[in-house]
Amino acid sequence: MAKILDCTLRDGGYYTNWDFDKELVEDYCKAMEELPIDYVEIGYRSIRLEGYLGEYFYCPEYVMKEMKALMPSKKLTIILDEKNIRAVHVKSLLEPCLPYITMVRIAIDPKNMERAIVLAKAVKAMGFEVAFNVMYMSKWQEDSSFLDLLEGLENTIDYFYMVDSFGGVLPQDVVEIVNLVKSKTTVPLGFHGHNNLEMALINTITAIEEGCQIVDGTITGMGRGAGNLRTELLLTYFDSKNILKTRYASMSGVVSSFEALKSHHSWGTNLPYMFSGAFSLPQKQVMEWVGMNRYSLGCILNALNNQKESLDDNIKLPVLNETSTFKTAIILGGGKSVKNHYRGIKKLAESDEGFCIVHAGARNVSDFIDVNVSQFYALVGFESEKLLRNIGSLTKIDHRCVYPPFPRNMGTIIPAEIKDISYELASIDFTNASKDSLLAIGIQTALNLGVQNILLAGFDGYDTSIDQTQFVLAQENQNIINDILRFKYLNIKTITPTKYKKVATTSIYSFI
Repeated sequence: MAKILDCTLRDGGYYTNWDFDKELVEDYCKAMEELPIDYVEIGYRSIRLEGYLGEYFYCPEYVMKEMKALMPSKKLTIILDEKNIRAVHVKSLLEPCLPYITMVRIAIDPKNMERAIVLAKAVKAMGFEVAFNVMYMSKWQEDSSFLDLLEGLENTIDYFYMVDSFGGVLPQDVVEIVNLVKSKTTVPLGFHGHNNLEMALINTITAIEEGCQIVDGTITGMGRGAGNLRTELLLTYFDSKNILKTRYASMSGVVSSFEALKSHHSWGTNLPYMFSGAFSLPQKQVMEWVGMNRYSLGCILNALNNQKESLDDNIKLPVLNETSTFKTAIILGGGKSVKNHYRGIKKLAESDEGFCIVHAGARNVSDFIDVNVSQFYALVGFESEKLLRNIGSLTKIDHRCVYPPFPRNMGTIIPAEIKDISYELASIDFTNASKDSLLAIGIQTALNLGVQNILLAGFDGYDTSIDQTQFVLAQENQNIINDILRFKYLNIKTITPTKYKKVATTSIYSFI
């Protein structure tokens, strides 16, 4: 019977920035204590890194103490990310762990195996069990030379985990790779399966049948990208085979709690994760694309297909030339204030021949289709699809669609109806904050049109109670605004209410 390690708080932290509600953690620990789980991985230990990473990324001593009190019969585990941790850090990081932690796992890129061995020896010298979590299993058959370095490490490594990082291996791959690793070492093997192709359960069962002695799962499959094998599914399978008895009353409560969390964060596989798993493409980028809600599934698949084909981008567009055509650009964002004040914005736009409208996105375009001024549509991701839905015919006035510079992160998908009026920017020069931001594309379009005045409308900002995606977008917009304000020759104002700072605010009605 293989041992079971549950790593919900560690792997699930990719969705919560390693912060979890205290009551949820207590429910989780209570369930782990009552279920036939051998090891519980409570999070990372790490040196100080840039950016905010939460409680279970650093696992301060009080957290470890609390977790051990809640799960006294379990072997607690933490993981070190080898790319950030060296042997010199081991004493200060792990000495506080000694009363609470049984095993230290080390996440390893195969190319860094020599460095990881040095780290492992330092960890082992402190008295911990040591496990190697070696990534990118689906690529090992292409280059397995790193496995030769395992010779003589039987007294250093307690488990050697094969990690299906891309979630793309199949059962026969598991059989072949297990046999490959067995030919190089007698260290007990482990398996960590991702669920991109929904093969995590059968791959784990296969790994056990082939002799793996420890396997991973997470409650509801919560984990990076498409997530992992569901711990509750594995336990139910073992129960059905009379291998382990499971207390379903203990399991049902914690599963329900995490299902509620899942309704907010939406982990689990989808079409982009399936594609990236099948072709062993990076999960981190897919997770960012999906989480930003800026790109449609079609855009993400297009980007992944470009990666598979080693293409920078799949379409080159005519460049939007620099001119001195307009004096003033009204840049419209997606905020509610555009709907609230659209009559005033229309009146202002038509008051002078030197005005143009630049739409930073397609949300409000239908309200301005009858305005007799030149209009430009800054587009990225699935905005072109939204544009067509919202506006219908593009023959009424002077329209142009403007895309980011070539090559674009997502590649390019342009509906046939707008291809003849589609252009790309040669560059975005005024900011490094983002090349995909609709605001950045809109401002650069205005600059290319030679304007002297930029009037922002519909950049309302966010209230204090916002989610992580909204926070990231708000920070991005603020950085872009800060960058354009450095251009002293430009007169920049927002003409509708905003929560963004530094930019001068005036009223749309003061102009009309």
